[in-house]
Amino acid sequence: MRFHTRKWIKPEDLNPNGTLFGGRILEWIDEECALYSIVQLENPKTVTKYMSEIDFKSSAHQGDIIEIGIDVVKFGTASLTLKCEVRNKMTRETIITIDKIVMVALDSDGNAKPHGKTKIEFVKDRLK
Repeated sequence: MRFHTRKWIKPEDLNPNGTLFGGRILEWIDEECALYSIVQLENPKTVTKYMSEIDFKSSAHQGDIIEIGIDVVKFGTASLTLKCEVRNKMTRETIITIDKIVMVALDSDGNAKPHGKTKIEFVKDRLK
């Protein structure tokens, strides 16, 4: 799993129990998956189609630093399927896992657009 982004848990990220609000972490995951997919598929019109079961394993608290990890599961014709793990940066304890997140590339009319990709590409390799 490649961990791409770190977040610092602040007071505005907490729920009434004093732990990280589930909606906030899902917002961060969705944004991270969108950014990753837009870069991989080279299409700024890429959207979330599906998220499988969300498994909350542990909590995060104010002051914790978490990191969001993403791996590619498969490339579809117009989609990219990812999996995600969020963990505490310092303790490595898993906070949340999502086994399947499907992102879809769209055309200008909002229809699925084939992307022709079959493997992970790094921007540095595209610039050669």
